[in-house]
Amino acid sequence: MPKERIEGRIEEVKGKVVGNQSPEQTGSTQKNAGKNHAVTGDDPTSTKSTTAPKAQEAIALLHRDHKIVSDRFDEYEKIYVQSRKNSLVVLICADLTIHAQVEEEIFYPALNEILKDKRLVPRAISEHATLKDLIADVKGLKRDGDHFDARIRLLSEYVKHHVKEQQDAMFPRAAATKLDMMEIGAQMASRKEELVAERSRRA
Repeated sequence: MPKERIEGRIEEVKGKVVGNQSPEQTGSTQKNAGKNHAVTGDDPTSTKSTTAPKAQEAIALLHRDHKIVSDRFDEYEKIYVQSRKNSLVVLICADLTIHAQVEEEIFYPALNEILKDKRLVPRAISEHATLKDLIADVKGLKRDGDHFDARIRLLSEYVKHHVKEQQDAMFPRAAATKLDMMEIGAQMASRKEELVAERSRRA
């Protein structure tokens, strides 16, 4: 999704925004949200992101990050209490920022060095730049109303687009190399823990 197409999606996405629910529906949604947290083990009111407790294979670690963020976006669609939505957005933006930084510092350089590919990694880095712009835009918005919901949906769509490209093209090529994915995964897990700790100290 090229950057120039992003703005053109906003009104279309806004048109799909679901209106406020009744108190009964909100209560039901909150129960479902609680179930989601039981599955992921994450508290949307916490400033801490989920980190890998031990080294994982690099691609498995990235898949795990993708799943966590995807679950957060899904949960956002089920919540109608603004304070809880806001808490989720904080987590989503923080998780995406840390995930992108770890990829750019460790995974992408290792992959680029062995592949010598002039398109795959540069394209991913370019998409990260757009992702960071979208995150900055979200952080600058008033956190209520249909416009904000539309921006979150737009961010979700862009993340899904980026993830699909990685999982369809980048990850298979990475898995076929002679890179030590356990060693890279250990480096990534360690760096992620550092970044999460830094974020917690700033909170």
